Amino acid sequence: MSAISRAALFLLACFVLVPLDAAAWDRGRVERFATLPEGAPNPEGITADGRGNIYVTGFNPFAAPPGKPAPPGKLFVFDDDGDLARDLNVSGSSPALLGLAFHPTNRLANGHRQLLVIDFGAGNVLSVDPETGASTVFASILGGGLNALTFDSKGNVYISDSFRGVIWRTPPGGGSAVAWAADDLLKPNGFPPFGANGVDFNHDESALFVANTANDSIIRIPVLATGAAGKAEVFTNSINGADGLFLDRHDNVWVCANQSDEIVVTDKTGKAIAKLGDFDGVRDHSPVGLLFPASLVRHGEWIYITNLSLDLRSVVPTGEQSVDSQWAAKVKTHTISRIRFRIPGSGRDPD
Repeated sequence: MSAISRAALFLLACFVLVPLDAAAWDRGRVERFATLPEGAPNPEGITADGRGNIYVTGFNPFAAPPGKPAPPGKLFVFDDDGDLARDLNVSGSSPALLGLAFHPTNRLANGHRQLLVIDFGAGNVLSVDPETGASTVFASILGGGLNALTFDSKGNVYISDSFRGVIWRTPPGGGSAVAWAADDLLKPNGFPPFGANGVDFNHDESALFVANTANDSIIRIPVLATGAAGKAEVFTNSINGADGLFLDRHDNVWVCANQSDEIVVTDKTGKAIAKLGDFDGVRDHSPVGLLFPASLVRHGEWIYITNLSLDLRSVVPTGEQSVDSQWAAKVKTHTISRIRFRIPGSGRDPD
């Protein structure tokens, strides 16, 4: 066999083998699920109810003109077709709302499920009526940067504090919060300057997983037999702007990488097994694909993702930019994206 023939066979073998290794890196197809009303704030937090309605909070810390009172925060509700069902003012809130989730057991006096919403601007967790926007304070934790929340199977609430590097815990009914975990690994030491962010438990609640946005890391906090927090440890690194996250029933970790405009999926060892979505520019003042994806939620066969599209120059005290800052500044109409939920590399539904 000639040298040229051997080289040709080698190259052919390479082409045959590449798809087997590359299958897990199929980024899927990002669809626009919903468009927020004209003039709406940047969408940040996201959750879903059992009927497939999608709930999104608005984040606008600069909504109030100098010397004027701040308007209330916004909550947008979309049906499962992406049509706007309700546009609510959250009573008594600041305009800077972040994470939200339905309490697994609690209901309001009128029978509606209790929706907890983090009011970043006021330092509160609010109990919100998802039909009217009426709210009361569920827990007040002043002086930090409350960001995201999750629940254990007993209904206790766990709240990340991005500035103090703390995970707060309240009982199911709210009230006084205690510092369940505090560690330097949860503090910000990079850019954007937000530490502890997205939070979720693995399936047996043996550990809480926390995104550290500034440090590009996921932190694992063991849960001791007493329910107390063990010593925090780095689970994995190099997720650029790790933000909202959730774990599936296989303990794969699905993370918004807000500085690389993608969803990164790791297995239970912290190894990347998929990267989903990408940024494809701004068209008609809206992002195409993912732009600063901040939060995600799964419902059925879809993952729904907020495109925060935040120009960090307006938020960071030093005025520093990120690679997407100028793109984000072009966005005038905000969107929610979605992508199909499948086991990375297999095409099958994890459930």
